[in-house]
Amino acid sequence: MKFTETKPTKTLHLVSLGCTKNLVDSEIMLGKLKDYEIIDEPESADVIIVNTCGFIDSAKEESINTILNLHDERKEESVLVMAGCLSERYKEQLQKELPEIDIFTGVGDYDKIDELVLEKRSAFTDEVFLLNENNDRVITGSNYHAYVKLSEGCNQTCSFCAIPAFKGKLHSRTLESLVKEVKNLVKNGYCDFSFVSQDSSSYLRDLNINDGLEKLIEEVEKIEGVKTARILYLYPSTTELSLIDKIQNSNVFENYFDMPLQHISSSVLKIMKRGKGVEKLNELMDAMRKVSNSFVRTTFIVGHPGESQNDFEELCNYVENYGFDRANVFSYSDEEGTGAFDRADKIPQEIIDKRAEVLGEIIERKTQESLEKEVGKTFDVYVDGESDEHEYLLSARKTIWAPDIDGEIYINDNETGKQIEFGKRHQVKITELIGDKLLATLLK
Repeated sequence: MKFTETKPTKTLHLVSLGCTKNLVDSEIMLGKLKDYEIIDEPESADVIIVNTCGFIDSAKEESINTILNLHDERKEESVLVMAGCLSERYKEQLQKELPEIDIFTGVGDYDKIDELVLEKRSAFTDEVFLLNENNDRVITGSNYHAYVKLSEGCNQTCSFCAIPAFKGKLHSRTLESLVKEVKNLVKNGYCDFSFVSQDSSSYLRDLNINDGLEKLIEEVEKIEGVKTARILYLYPSTTELSLIDKIQNSNVFENYFDMPLQHISSSVLKIMKRGKGVEKLNELMDAMRKVSNSFVRTTFIVGHPGESQNDFEELCNYVENYGFDRANVFSYSDEEGTGAFDRADKIPQEIIDKRAEVLGEIIERKTQESLEKEVGKTFDVYVDGESDEHEYLLSARKTIWAPDIDGEIYINDNETGKQIEFGKRHQVKITELIGDKLLATLLK
């Protein structure tokens, strides 16, 4: 009898930190390393990759701590890779200070990660990696939802943001490339999509097309099998009322409006170099709120140099009165290479922390009010599977919500009498709100 010797499968442990745009890049790396078995135990892995975030201090700290902790846990012969934004931003410094890392790579070599691991070498390509429809991705975390990246880089000059310094200017993918990618994903069973980039509303502006997102909506609507979609990260100065109308009239794109405002005081917005001022913002935000069944999300920064107490109170009043469905507040973080870094009118850290706490409490209360309005309503959800809370509670998400950030619904009753299929749309009725979790009954 002849025995065929099989080569043992190598194992891979990957940690993706930061935003959903990073997650797409991580999925590209998984696609290039698909011969590896993905495992949850870093101490057993042959290759460990951390896709880092370098946006603000807390993200940098998380990236460094994560990679050092993984170094402590890993087996002796494994390969430890530091990839992504933080690695790109501080490449010379980190290579000197972190001898624990075997391979360093930035934001230009995601599609070459298999070569780098095989040759055990570092690389920093000058150009940012731009995804195309031929890149093989391993979608993580869902069997029905996928993120689709529109572009890389950013043409904005926000005073607090270092991203353009290491990601470069806006580089949009072609519309044809995006359509092909979505069609490929639909063939593989995906029906729900979130389109993301640093500044989504500038999509195709580098190619002299000012209504790129509207054209994208038109093309995606033609693809059979796309059930729902949403766009994340709109920028005030590049968002037009016509885009809001386009989303409102779409049968596929949800009335989901995610626009990081960062502030509402005209003086602070001017310091931040944000958009066209408060009048434009108010016009856009009012138009979003007037859309039937709209869902409005934003982010704010408090403690930016030059922010007075009056500016902060104006922001608090605006958040109180507008009633965002979801919002996040960030404390200003001093980032070298940005316009705000050398300003003399810095805010003391204890005041920044206090302002973040005050605004955070307002946001928490307004979010709770938004959730309370859902009680008694009937709508469609995607059922993801068993919840982490209890095996008899199913975890679901309202179809308009973005995954992981907008909330979770627990289904605790099933009137259909049938086995519930995960990854599919089902109709539910919300029965009550407990804490920040909505409870729902699955309807016939």
